[in-house]
Amino acid sequence: MSAPIPAVVVGTGFGCRIHVPALRASGFEVVGLVGSNPGKTEKRAGQNGIAAWFTDLDEAIEKTGAKVVTVATPPSTHMALTLKAIAHGCHVVCEKPFAFDSAEARAMLDAAEKAGVFHMVAHEFRWMPDRALFGRAISEGLIGDPRFLVMDQFIPFCADPETPLPKWWFDAGSGGGWLGAGGSHMIDQIRAWLGEFDTLSANLLLVSDRVADCEDTYSMRFRMKSGVEGSMQQSAGAWGPMATMWRCAGTHGTVWTDGGKVMVADKAGSRELAVPDDLALPPPPPADESNAANRVSHFEIGPFTRFCEALHAGIEGREIKAPVPVPTFRDGLASMQILDAMRASSAAGGALKQV
Repeated sequence: MSAPIPAVVVGTGFGCRIHVPALRASGFEVVGLVGSNPGKTEKRAGQNGIAAWFTDLDEAIEKTGAKVVTVATPPSTHMALTLKAIAHGCHVVCEKPFAFDSAEARAMLDAAEKAGVFHMVAHEFRWMPDRALFGRAISEGLIGDPRFLVMDQFIPFCADPETPLPKWWFDAGSGGGWLGAGGSHMIDQIRAWLGEFDTLSANLLLVSDRVADCEDTYSMRFRMKSGVEGSMQQSAGAWGPMATMWRCAGTHGTVWTDGGKVMVADKAGSRELAVPDDLALPPPPPADESNAANRVSHFEIGPFTRFCEALHAGIEGREIKAPVPVPTFRDGLASMQILDAMRASSAAGGALKQV
């Protein structure tokens, strides 16, 4: 049996909460933790059983011999950290939103491809069973040709200004805003299901009673290059229980989600689609309700473990037996181009923009 692949995690928040256990569950050895605050980084390393901690990524790679670096820091830091890792010949995972803007995203992709390292952007929710099954229903023709997609969601994460949240979420200089924090996943999901965006019109706004220079809500209408029309609206500043409507209508039927179930309707009536074995996730740990950041751990860790399994196979040059397309830096660039177009549209009063 080959030795575990050594990995360094950059980021003491989401990096410790999700990256570390998912890497370990998929066969990596986490040999170092990198953070900006020495005291906090040392404490988090000890809490997570990581032998070495650092405040400098170059030193971390050199002293641990890491072959993989995962970046779980604010978006404004992604490019510098990713380019450092690539310069050492490391394979890289970078969190979403992939970069501060599409120019940085292009530089990151170009560097990774030139170096020949394996690269992935952290769109682990592609592995969520309901999302994967929704996409499979479309790709297998259960609704005919897709024509119209709606993705609407109300989320209470940011409704209470006193709720502790990652600081970068509401810091424009760090690349913050709910569009990047949450919307980047939704945009990636639409691309995974339906291909590339063509044009869009968007508005970004603040719904919650929060003093901030970033949005907690966005609204977008779009047209895909395939001709599919759609809309996507999401507010993380909405009081009350989470409410979701994801529905795609095609020439022969409609597919939608309902509380984690995936439903299809056509001439034969409505039915629930069974989740096949290849879309099953590992069992989640107990949910920690102590704060808002931990409430989602129980459903993030499963898909991120599957994500890391694909990473492991890709690094070893094995066939990646993933039931969904593996998200790479090329997907990260495509998502950033859409985010940039949405921000430009909003700044112009919702003007139509080409992606």
